Amino acid sequence: MHPPHWRAIGAEIGAFLLAASCAGCDLPGVFLCEGCRGALTPAPRELRTPGGLRVRAALPFEGVAARCIRSLKGEGATVLARPLGTTLSGALLDELDDGIRASPIPTSRAAFRRRGYRVPDMLLARAGVAPWRLLGHSGARADQRGLGRAERAQNVRGSMRARRRGEGARVVLVDDVVTTGATFDEAARVLGQAGFEVVAAVALAATARHSGLRGDAPTTRSN
Repeated sequence: MHPPHWRAIGAEIGAFLLAASCAGCDLPGVFLCEGCRGALTPAPRELRTPGGLRVRAALPFEGVAARCIRSLKGEGATVLARPLGTTLSGALLDELDDGIRASPIPTSRAAFRRRGYRVPDMLLARAGVAPWRLLGHSGARADQRGLGRAERAQNVRGSMRARRRGEGARVVLVDDVVTTGATFDEAARVLGQAGFEVVAAVALAATARHSGLRGDAPTTRSN
């Protein structure tokens, strides 16, 4: 027989699971219901940053996707990284042909201390792709939330550094959410100066708020 304390622990775990609610719709008893899993089915759209970099976004940042991403980033709901990583893979894997590797946008030191994990890196791992960490932060920057396109571009200027030289290596940038594309453009600039060829960027979700992105159209394959 199991010791009494193990039965108590089991009861507490069971109570926790029963008290859980769906991250997408608040249905009790599950972390993510079947309906919300279906809402995370990838529907890639192709965009362009102000600098002309091609971006594929797996989903729009709205509804179930937005709620799940906020839970992962702000509430420590790392259990959602697996279904969200699967969604990301639907936009990413076709971009990794011919030796191209995936490089995540770096997480700030403050965000890493707060969360204890790097969201883009975690999503890549759950998508079955090893993150190639080519970028680091070179200094503090203001919170991007609430900033417009020009302000975001100015805010990220000089905020990243290349960790190594590229010698022509081809990479795809990866982030959880793209808004104006300013972060992708700055990352591409820094890596380009370091000798890398940034061929595209991929985001789990794209938001239209303050958007400087262009050419929003469904796509099944980037060429």
